[in-house]
Amino acid sequence: MTELANRPAGTSSSAAGAAAPDAAPAVDVAALGEQLLGKWAAVRREARALAGRPELHKTEGLTHTEHRKRTFDQLRILVDNGAVHRAFPVELGGADEHGANIAGFQELVVADPSLQIKAGVQWGLFGSAVNHLGTEEHHRKWLPGILSLEIPGCFAMTETGHGSDVASIATTATYDAATEEFVVHTPFRAAWKDYIGNAAIDGLAAVVFAQLITQGVNHGVHAFYVQLRDPKTKEFLPGIGGEDDGVKGGLNGIDNGRLHFTEVRVPRTNLLNRYGNVDPDGTYSSPIASPGRRFFTMLGTLVQGRVSLDGAAVAASRLALKTAIQYATERRQFNASSATDEEVLMDYQRHQRRLFTRLATTYAAGFASEQLLQKFDDVFSGRNNTDEDRQDLETLAAALKPLSTWHALDTLQECREACGGAGFLIENRFASLRADLDVYATFEGDNTVLLQLVAKRLLADYAKEFRNVDFGVLARYVVGQATGAAIHRTGLRGVAQFVADSGSVQKAATALKDEAGQRALLTERVQAMVAEVGAALKGANKLPQQQAAALFNSHQHELIEAAQAHAELLQWEAFTEALGHTSDPGTKTVLTWLRDLFGLSLIEKNLAWYLMNGRLSMQRARTVGEYINRLLVKIRPHALDLVDAFGYGPEHLRAAIATGAEKARQDEAREFFRSQRASGQAPVDEKILLARTAQAGKAQSGTAQSGKSQSGKVKRG
Repeated sequence: MTELANRPAGTSSSAAGAAAPDAAPAVDVAALGEQLLGKWAAVRREARALAGRPELHKTEGLTHTEHRKRTFDQLRILVDNGAVHRAFPVELGGADEHGANIAGFQELVVADPSLQIKAGVQWGLFGSAVNHLGTEEHHRKWLPGILSLEIPGCFAMTETGHGSDVASIATTATYDAATEEFVVHTPFRAAWKDYIGNAAIDGLAAVVFAQLITQGVNHGVHAFYVQLRDPKTKEFLPGIGGEDDGVKGGLNGIDNGRLHFTEVRVPRTNLLNRYGNVDPDGTYSSPIASPGRRFFTMLGTLVQGRVSLDGAAVAASRLALKTAIQYATERRQFNASSATDEEVLMDYQRHQRRLFTRLATTYAAGFASEQLLQKFDDVFSGRNNTDEDRQDLETLAAALKPLSTWHALDTLQECREACGGAGFLIENRFASLRADLDVYATFEGDNTVLLQLVAKRLLADYAKEFRNVDFGVLARYVVGQATGAAIHRTGLRGVAQFVADSGSVQKAATALKDEAGQRALLTERVQAMVAEVGAALKGANKLPQQQAAALFNSHQHELIEAAQAHAELLQWEAFTEALGHTSDPGTKTVLTWLRDLFGLSLIEKNLAWYLMNGRLSMQRARTVGEYINRLLVKIRPHALDLVDAFGYGPEHLRAAIATGAEKARQDEAREFFRSQRASGQAPVDEKILLARTAQAGKAQSGTAQSGKSQSGKVKRG
């Protein structure tokens, strides 16, 4: 049993720790855990209980063929336990609960990421496409089989030649009015559907995305239900072919593959026609007149993939930090401050820097993820489902998914290294989880491309703000910007800060730890970056296409940097809002320290920008690192509480170094050496012996010198 597990229920490590002063705040672990579970706490508990079952766990060392079979069999366990129906219509056995569905799905990552993603392919992509892009006829015809796993399926969107650029995919679906069929065709090799889950072996059908062409007009990308294989023989139907993607860098429980189509005919009614329909005579109609808006509306219904990955990445980060911090409170190395006892790793400042800063980011990402999930549920439930709501949801998902998935990869790697050689063992899961989550950074939207989408939205909002203002308002804004630039870049702001601080490190630190001060610094950076790029791109829409593209490309880096800064601000704001919902005073104090650590870490990471742009004086900049170090000391007594609040048990962690085995080894070793010393049988260390000999030699030399001195006195007498 771990030290944490041996604590009485309801007590915290900070309260139990002898080193903590009497007045130190304590974390209410149970209450914090409940807050972290969020709106769908009951569903998450249910999903975690399922994910804790051994039959759903990843078995390391399997061949990819064996792993694929095991994962497919695990899908049936999910079906049998009603874990896949929540988002589907009530009349088909579902619950029409979209947020709850994603909350439960996110927790599957703790069992096996391959299981989570394969379930996501079947019900979150394939089934969801039929549900959201199809009509009631499609629902009745195919959803029962999809839900029961009678129809394993694929989501065939990505092509070898086009991944994130969905609008440019080359597969076509040309309508033949004579037979009332669509002819699905891949005209060249780059148009093959690629990296498609379930395509290599299991998929019997697919939702295929293709350019819809009728009466000589291309109406853009639409979705079609296509039968792939004979259900009995599992062989491809005529005109359909494919390949196995083979072994990948991770997620080898999923049979990713390639698909191609040669003049494959499907009935007209196989068009998933909620947003675009073709009549028997070939006439196209849509409730959305704008082709661009129609395209983004269709893809917007599938935003749940990004929402799912965001939360799953947070869960993986929590698993890693729980294991690494548990181990670091038990593992001892080097006796820097004691002649007999080695130091606990968690007491080293650098170790705290490595893990606590990532712990703070994980909390921020978790609170932001909960907000994203609630926004998703509001839109898909229909409570708040305007065009603006959908655009906000898409932008929020595009902002948060890159940060959380990159953070998960970084956290898994840092935790791996922080655990030394033990971290490299597969039994402790860091290496395995990192390999499986690697692709999270590029699927459901490449992270860099998603941030570019966020940047475009920021620019659009920036432009909209001044689209209809009169000349006087715009002139005042320009003057204000110029004045602000003059203040910042001439150092006047820095002088003002220095005067306000009066050279005092304490005053500078107080200004930085203040919530309003952090918000101002983080917000100003986003506003300044967007305004600067917006000014540079002003008038680009009036330039010839090639020149406009070149101008945009020359500022692409700044655009993506601005989008990332915006996403980080969203996380900080989510953390700050969560503090307002934390009722226990001790917990709120500790979480505030953690929020400050997150905010100041962002400022420290971008310190060069703040200095170059005159947002911080040199005096205040110097205090950022110092205050971070003070926060680490404050957070240290609460480290176990903060990771214990994640609520993951041994059946979820499944890491040998998180079982308390390390503490048992360390206690055994310390008792052995203590007993040796007490018995007087401990061998003398050579260095100590040499030191004693040298000391004795000095003493003897001193005695001899003293004797000579006394002898001289006698003779003289």
